[in-house]
Amino acid sequence: MRILVHEFATGGGFAGCEHLVREGAAMRHALLADLVETHAHQIVTTSDARLRLSMPRGVEVAALEGPPRRRTAQLDRLIAEADAVWLIAPETDRRLERLASRVERRGRVLLGSTSAAIRTASDKAALPRLLEPRGILVPRTLPIAGGAPAEVWMTAARDIGFPLVVKPRRGAGCDDVHLVRDENQLHDTVASGRGRRPMLLQQFIRGTHASVSLVADGRHAVALAVNRQSIRESAPFRYRGGETPIRHARSACAAAAAVCACESIPGLRGYVGIDLVLTDAGAAIIEINPRLTTAYVGLRCVLPYNVAALVVDACHGRLPKPPRAHRRVRFTAAGRVRGAH
Repeated sequence: MRILVHEFATGGGFAGCEHLVREGAAMRHALLADLVETHAHQIVTTSDARLRLSMPRGVEVAALEGPPRRRTAQLDRLIAEADAVWLIAPETDRRLERLASRVERRGRVLLGSTSAAIRTASDKAALPRLLEPRGILVPRTLPIAGGAPAEVWMTAARDIGFPLVVKPRRGAGCDDVHLVRDENQLHDTVASGRGRRPMLLQQFIRGTHASVSLVADGRHAVALAVNRQSIRESAPFRYRGGETPIRHARSACAAAAAVCACESIPGLRGYVGIDLVLTDAGAAIIEINPRLTTAYVGLRCVLPYNVAALVVDACHGRLPKPPRAHRRVRFTAAGRVRGAH
């Protein structure tokens, strides 16, 4: 099978954002190495002609260059030539959803979630309303329309209570996510221009930042590991990597909540990462990432299986039994991995 791996930041979507390129390159390199190791597929990947990044041996590289319209045509041709496509892209501005739709329209196998599932999972305003009736703990969340006056922001903030989190309604990772501690900081946030696009005010939940890595077949899911996230709580938040698997009294609770959340959205398939906060009350689901996440670079080092092969199998309806990690590692957002103490 000819598999096209397209990572947005390093595959033509580069816009000078260093941390997106760094994290994207780390995920892409790890994924390509695992796919090559299966010796079962022909692997091709896209690369931004402006970047000089290392690539595992055995991978065909297709450089995307020129103006956006030309890069779009080049990518469409690569999709048409592939049997299956694995996408890694941010949900911001519906980039991942639109890429998935392009693959679906061309009738190629999508090694990931459907565009409809991506649309549902990446709507951070609607997600709590979907999960809470299923008994899943979620933060109180209120949407703010683009261009809403400051009074609307302040009324919503008083309803939730300070401190709170301000984030885009459709975003990825910690991009433009801010902790707001009082009304003065909220006024500054609105004045900065963030109010021009749809945003969220969300209850700030204190606890341990964590994530769950899963594989899913579109209906059912299996948790592979519960990971600790290293996040600097500031303005903006900054993701710095993590540790996998986590040692925490709420690990089993986190895995169960993540599986339930994943299975609440039909069409979530392949690798899915779910962000949550572990508290004394349980595991609060914050976001669902319908794509590869940076935790993959650590996960592949602790499981006795080729994780990429597990994902490909899941996309074809074959889910594994819950695996057991044989070691514990720490990893950075740039993809560096070392043993945990």
